[in-house]
Amino acid sequence: MFEILEKERIGPGVNRAVIFAPEIARAHKPGQFIILRTHADGERIPLTIADKDADKGTITLVWQEVGVTTYYMGTMCVGDKLQDLCGPLGKPTHIEKFGTVVGIGGGIGVAPLFPITKGMHDAGNHVITIVGARTEGLLIMTEDMRKVSDELLIATDDGSFGIHGFVTQVLQSLIDKGTKIDLCVAIGPVPMMRAVVKVTKAANLPTVVSLNPIMVDGTGMCGACRVEVGGKTMFGCVDGPEFDGHEVDFELLMKRLAMYKGPELIALNKFRETDRGCQCTFPGGA
Repeated sequence: MFEILEKERIGPGVNRAVIFAPEIARAHKPGQFIILRTHADGERIPLTIADKDADKGTITLVWQEVGVTTYYMGTMCVGDKLQDLCGPLGKPTHIEKFGTVVGIGGGIGVAPLFPITKGMHDAGNHVITIVGARTEGLLIMTEDMRKVSDELLIATDDGSFGIHGFVTQVLQSLIDKGTKIDLCVAIGPVPMMRAVVKVTKAANLPTVVSLNPIMVDGTGMCGACRVEVGGKTMFGCVDGPEFDGHEVDFELLMKRLAMYKGPELIALNKFRETDRGCQCTFPGGA
């Protein structure tokens, strides 16, 4: 169970793996996630399901190496098995025929945006997808997104590929030229989602964001994933992960995400000294 059937590197520090998990594959809906452990002593981390094949009983996970567990997963190979997977968790994306849906993915956020984009497209929406990254080498899954989008717009901060600028500038240009937009869905770094919401709020466009708070159990019991939405405390794992972007307190979310930066760095430095850690390529060298 939970065997890695395929694995590839799709960007600097970014991996994609196909995992055998038939029950999760059958039950999964766009927007939902899993929580996994790589081994018996490993921590629990949430990852959004980037794709699934119910007939083959597989799910696809895409992750960026930023902490001990994600680096550990980067060293795993085809044939290795994950200790356990819990899911699908969270409320699925509300999908219907809205009209024109603009999906905005920044960096690794393109991966969780993919099944939502596909679902919206299959429901008969006209889907405009905006994908952004700092530079061309950090773009992921652009061809996958092209297949499920009516229009694909790619932006890089440095202008190395596509439109020179930020995803918010591309979105603003759509608004300025009078494009009728019925819904925006934004997934990516918190500052990017906050910037998107600033644009859509000014234009009075309904906007859904998928949040990535610190999470432990994924069932609403621990309270680690609490976020403030519309002045109320909500749990990212059971009330989300998707929320009305206009109601999210992004400043508080960013403060909470930074709470354990120190301990996370200490743990990562210890991992570097292990045999498995020595297999990894860390930014700035091992």
